[in-house]
Amino acid sequence: MDLEQRVAELERRLAALEQAAGRTAGRTAGPDAGPSAPASSPERDPDDDFWALNGLKEQLAGLGADNGGVLFTGAVRTPTGKRYEWQYALATDTVLVRDWGEAAESFAALGQPVRLRLLREILGGRCTAAELTEIDGMGTTGQIYHHLRQLTAAGWLHSAARGRYEVPAGRVVPLLVMLTAAGR
Repeated sequence: MDLEQRVAELERRLAALEQAAGRTAGRTAGPDAGPSAPASSPERDPDDDFWALNGLKEQLAGLGADNGGVLFTGAVRTPTGKRYEWQYALATDTVLVRDWGEAAESFAALGQPVRLRLLREILGGRCTAAELTEIDGMGTTGQIYHHLRQLTAAGWLHSAARGRYEVPAGRVVPLLVMLTAAGR
């Protein structure tokens, strides 16, 4: 197979993967998603500890993604009672060809203990800068606003209403996945 044919085949496969990723990537239900929020998942065999992994492998095989893929998903309830259901899947080849440097700002925003604590407190219901400044060890009002701006710029927070912050629905499960992965 010559180079032109190989490139054409890769483009065809990439288009199929992107189309499939568009169907599953970043699906979010929440906050307060109830049972009516659909989440497609493979039929679960109670004896299969790796049912999500096996379902992903079946889907990737059907797409011709010979190098596999990654999937992360979650159905969570925060301390405030809000529920989020979310999943994201990409083929390995897609992940490997991306510019990883584009993720630096997002990782950098999370790379500071005070910012992680702010996110935890906001998920826990403390949503205003005034409430956050009352927490011991968080720093001055100016420092808190600096951290809130960094988290907002990186997409980990947004202003829900004047002076109130929240973690966007599409970022709750990814945040928890990143924290889980960091603890391994």
